[in-house]
Amino acid sequence: MGYSITSKVIALIQANSDTDSSFKKGKLMLKPALVLVLIPFSILSAAALWQVGYLGIWTGQFANYGAWQVLADLVIAVSLAMYWMWTDAQRTGRNPWPWLLLSLAAGSFGPLSYVVTRKRDADADQLKWG
Repeated sequence: MGYSITSKVIALIQANSDTDSSFKKGKLMLKPALVLVLIPFSILSAAALWQVGYLGIWTGQFANYGAWQVLADLVIAVSLAMYWMWTDAQRTGRNPWPWLLLSLAAGSFGPLSYVVTRKRDADADQLKWG
């Protein structure tokens, strides 16, 4: 009985998984989705810069423990993204420095720009960690 259920599940997975085409479709959809994130994020960032300036964005992060937590979370997330960009750039033969410097200066703009400008043949591989 267990064998027939297992074989039915395996057959169902094999029948419903066109892994190559669904993987490629997912990769094709990634860049437009990231551009749709990047555009409103850019508008929000420009409005923040207009209102408080670059230093004002940073000084606001020292106001209380909640703001410190958000800053620590940003530093951790961007550091992980920078590590991934470094290893991915080495694997794909790209120069990571423009995106690393952009990440240091402007946070998420670095990783978002890196992935949006990533070459299509590099996208055929999974987005791997080192």
